[in-house]
Amino acid sequence: MLQLVRDFREHPESVGESYFEHWQAAMGFAATLLACAVMCAIHAFVPGLFKYSASRRLCALHERMVTRRRSAEIECDSRPEAAPTGASGR
Repeated sequence: MLQLVRDFREHPESVGESYFEHWQAAMGFAATLLACAVMCAIHAFVPGLFKYSASRRLCALHERMVTRRRSAEIECDSRPEAAPTGASGR
């Protein structure tokens, strides 16, 4: 439990944000991903709709995340199961 409280504070600080700035960024990413999921589901049924919309949004989201990672000096392994490590070494 103590680790959870520590992470609650440390993670936003490790990327140079307050808790609320981090919340806003994370919710923005979540909203983009949700919109992409809806577009992909619609596209599955009607292939003529949203041909490139989700792809473009995901590319833009990836660019935002990579830019943020670089500015926070976070290294990321490309394997899905690998978690990013920050300046704190975690």
